[in-house]
Amino acid sequence: MEDTFQRIYEKYHHDLFQFLFYMVKNREQAEDLVQEVYIRVLKAYDTFQGRSSEKTWLFSIARHVAIDWFRKQKTIRMRILEKFDWDKQQIKDDQVLPDEVALENEQVKWLYKALDVCSIDQRSVLILRYLQELSISETAEALGWTVSKVKTTQHRAIKQLQKQMISISEKEGFSIEKTRVE
Repeated sequence: MEDTFQRIYEKYHHDLFQFLFYMVKNREQAEDLVQEVYIRVLKAYDTFQGRSSEKTWLFSIARHVAIDWFRKQKTIRMRILEKFDWDKQQIKDDQVLPDEVALENEQVKWLYKALDVCSIDQRSVLILRYLQELSISETAEALGWTVSKVKTTQHRAIKQLQKQMISISEKEGFSIEKTRVE
Protein backbone atom coordinates (compact mmCIF):
# COMPACT_ATOMS: atom_id res chain seq x y z
CA MET A 1 0.00 0.00 0.00
CA GLU A 2 2.90 2.33 0.75
CA ASP A 3 4.21 2.02 -2.82
CA THR A 4 0.74 2.60 -4.25
CA PHE A 5 0.22 5.68 -2.10
CA GLN A 6 3.65 7.05 -3.05
CA ARG A 7 2.89 6.53 -6.74
CA ILE A 8 -0.49 8.28 -6.44
CA TYR A 9 1.10 11.12 -4.49
CA GLU A 10 3.90 11.68 -6.99
CA LYS A 11 1.61 11.43 -9.99
CA TYR A 12 -1.40 13.48 -8.87
CA HIS A 13 -0.43 15.67 -5.92
CA HIS A 14 0.10 18.88 -7.89
CA ASP A 15 -3.15 18.49 -9.86
CA LEU A 16 -5.09 17.61 -6.72
CA PHE A 17 -3.74 20.61 -4.82
CA GLN A 18 -4.43 22.93 -7.75
CA PHE A 19 -8.02 21.66 -8.04
CA LEU A 20 -8.73 22.21 -4.35
CA PHE A 21 -6.94 25.57 -4.32
CA TYR A 22 -9.15 26.86 -7.13
CA MET A 23 -12.20 25.52 -5.30
CA VAL A 24 -11.51 27.08 -1.87
CA LYS A 25 -9.15 29.93 -2.86
CA ASN A 26 -6.94 29.51 0.18
CA ARG A 27 -3.55 27.81 0.16
CA GLU A 28 -3.60 26.54 3.75
CA GLN A 29 -7.16 25.28 3.49
CA ALA A 30 -6.38 23.54 0.19
CA GLU A 31 -3.41 21.82 1.85
CA ASP A 32 -5.66 20.63 4.68
CA LEU A 33 -8.25 19.36 2.22
CA VAL A 34 -5.57 17.52 0.22
CA GLN A 35 -4.63 15.70 3.42
CA GLU A 36 -8.29 14.79 3.96
CA VAL A 37 -8.41 13.40 0.41
CA TYR A 38 -5.34 11.25 1.09
CA ILE A 39 -6.89 9.95 4.30
CA ARG A 40 -10.02 8.95 2.39
CA VAL A 41 -7.91 7.39 -0.37
CA LEU A 42 -5.98 5.30 2.15
CA LYS A 43 -9.21 4.14 3.78
CA ALA A 44 -10.98 3.34 0.51
CA TYR A 45 -8.24 2.19 -1.88
CA ASP A 46 -9.00 -1.48 -1.23
CA THR A 47 -12.54 -0.88 -2.53
CA PHE A 48 -11.37 0.92 -5.70
CA GLN A 49 -12.63 -1.32 -8.50
CA GLY A 50 -10.93 0.36 -11.44
CA ARG A 51 -14.15 1.22 -13.30
CA SER A 52 -12.65 4.66 -13.80
CA SER A 53 -9.08 5.89 -13.86
CA GLU A 54 -7.31 6.60 -10.58
CA LYS A 55 -7.21 10.26 -11.51
CA THR A 56 -10.97 10.59 -11.98
CA TRP A 57 -11.57 8.58 -8.80
CA LEU A 58 -9.20 10.88 -6.91
CA PHE A 59 -10.89 14.04 -8.24
CA SER A 60 -14.26 12.61 -7.33
CA ILE A 61 -13.07 12.20 -3.74
CA ALA A 62 -11.55 15.71 -3.81
CA ARG A 63 -14.81 17.22 -5.02
CA HIS A 64 -16.74 15.54 -2.20
CA VAL A 65 -14.19 16.74 0.34
CA ALA A 66 -14.56 20.31 -1.00
CA ILE A 67 -18.36 20.11 -0.88
CA ASP A 68 -18.21 18.86 2.72
CA TRP A 69 -15.94 21.80 3.58
CA PHE A 70 -18.31 24.30 1.91
CA ARG A 71 -21.25 22.87 3.87
CA LYS A 72 -19.32 23.14 7.12
CA GLN A 73 -18.36 26.75 6.33
CA LYS A 74 -21.96 27.63 5.58
CA THR A 75 -23.04 26.23 8.95
CA ILE A 76 -20.29 28.15 10.77
CA ARG A 77 -21.19 31.39 8.97
CA MET A 78 -24.87 30.98 9.83
CA ARG A 79 -24.02 30.52 13.54
CA ILE A 80 -21.83 33.63 13.50
CA LEU A 81 -24.46 35.69 11.68
CA GLU A 82 -27.10 34.65 14.20
CA LYS A 83 -24.93 35.76 17.14
CA PHE A 84 -23.59 39.00 15.66
CA ASP A 85 -25.36 42.21 16.61
CA TRP A 86 -25.45 44.15 13.35
CA ASP A 87 -26.70 47.33 15.05
CA LYS A 88 -23.56 47.74 17.17
CA GLN A 89 -20.77 47.11 14.63
CA GLN A 90 -20.02 46.64 11.01
CA ILE A 91 -17.33 44.23 9.96
CA LYS A 92 -15.60 45.21 6.77
CA ASP A 93 -12.36 43.88 5.41
CA ASP A 94 -11.07 45.70 2.36
CA GLN A 95 -7.74 43.88 2.44
CA VAL A 96 -6.91 41.77 -0.58
CA LEU A 97 -6.10 38.16 0.24
CA PRO A 98 -2.39 37.30 -0.05
CA ASP A 99 -3.14 34.54 -2.56
CA GLU A 100 -4.91 37.08 -4.77
CA VAL A 101 -1.96 39.45 -4.57
CA ALA A 102 0.26 36.68 -5.91
CA LEU A 103 -1.71 36.54 -9.16
CA GLU A 104 0.07 38.94 -11.48
CA ASN A 105 -1.91 38.80 -14.69
CA GLU A 106 -4.97 41.10 -14.68
CA GLN A 107 -7.14 38.80 -16.75
CA VAL A 108 -6.23 35.85 -14.54
CA LYS A 109 -7.30 37.95 -11.55
CA TRP A 110 -10.57 38.72 -13.28
CA LEU A 111 -11.12 35.08 -14.14
CA TYR A 112 -10.32 34.07 -10.58
CA LYS A 113 -12.84 36.64 -9.31
CA ALA A 114 -15.40 35.62 -11.91
CA LEU A 115 -15.26 31.98 -10.72
CA ASP A 116 -16.90 33.15 -7.49
CA VAL A 117 -20.21 33.72 -9.28
CA CYS A 118 -20.26 30.15 -10.57
CA SER A 119 -21.99 27.38 -8.65
CA ILE A 120 -19.87 24.62 -7.10
CA ASP A 121 -20.87 22.32 -9.96
CA GLN A 122 -19.90 24.90 -12.60
CA ARG A 123 -16.62 25.65 -10.85
CA SER A 124 -15.84 21.92 -10.61
CA VAL A 125 -16.43 21.42 -14.33
CA LEU A 126 -14.37 24.45 -15.34
CA ILE A 127 -11.45 23.49 -13.12
CA LEU A 128 -11.44 19.86 -14.22
CA ARG A 129 -11.88 20.66 -17.90
CA TYR A 130 -9.64 23.67 -18.38
CA LEU A 131 -7.14 23.66 -15.54
CA GLN A 132 -6.76 19.92 -15.03
CA GLU A 133 -7.34 19.29 -18.76
CA LEU A 134 -9.64 16.30 -18.28
CA SER A 135 -11.77 15.25 -21.22
CA ILE A 136 -15.53 15.58 -21.04
CA SER A 137 -15.89 11.84 -20.38
CA GLU A 138 -13.18 11.90 -17.68
CA THR A 139 -14.89 14.88 -16.07
CA ALA A 140 -18.20 13.01 -16.16
CA GLU A 141 -16.55 10.02 -14.45
CA ALA A 142 -14.90 12.18 -11.81
CA LEU A 143 -18.16 13.93 -10.98
CA GLY A 144 -20.37 10.87 -11.36
CA TRP A 145 -22.44 12.61 -14.04
CA THR A 146 -23.52 11.90 -17.58
CA VAL A 147 -21.54 13.39 -20.45
CA SER A 148 -24.53 15.53 -21.40
CA LYS A 149 -24.75 17.00 -17.88
CA VAL A 150 -21.06 17.93 -18.03
CA LYS A 151 -21.55 19.57 -21.44
CA THR A 152 -24.61 21.51 -20.25
CA THR A 153 -22.95 22.62 -17.02
CA GLN A 154 -19.79 23.60 -18.91
CA HIS A 155 -21.81 25.64 -21.41
CA ARG A 156 -23.70 27.47 -18.66
CA ALA A 157 -20.52 28.05 -16.67
CA ILE A 158 -18.72 29.56 -19.66
CA LYS A 159 -21.69 31.85 -20.38
CA GLN A 160 -21.69 32.91 -16.72
CA LEU A 161 -17.93 33.52 -16.78
CA GLN A 162 -18.12 35.56 -19.99
CA LYS A 163 -20.90 37.71 -18.55
CA GLN A 164 -18.96 38.27 -15.33
CA MET A 165 -15.67 38.97 -17.14
CA ILE A 166 -17.36 41.63 -19.27
CA SER A 167 -18.88 43.19 -16.17
CA ILE A 168 -15.53 43.22 -14.36
CA SER A 169 -13.68 44.66 -17.36
CA GLU A 170 -16.25 47.44 -17.70
CA LYS A 171 -15.83 48.32 -14.02
CA GLU A 172 -12.05 48.36 -14.45
CA GLY A 173 -12.32 50.47 -17.60
CA PHE A 174 -10.72 47.93 -19.92
CA SER A 175 -12.10 46.08 -22.89
CA ILE A 176 -11.55 42.39 -23.28
CA GLU A 177 -11.74 40.34 -26.40
CA LYS A 178 -14.33 37.62 -26.59
CA THR A 179 -12.54 34.31 -26.75
CA ARG A 180 -14.06 31.09 -27.96
CA VAL A 181 -13.50 28.22 -25.54
CA GLU A 182 -13.56 24.80 -27.12
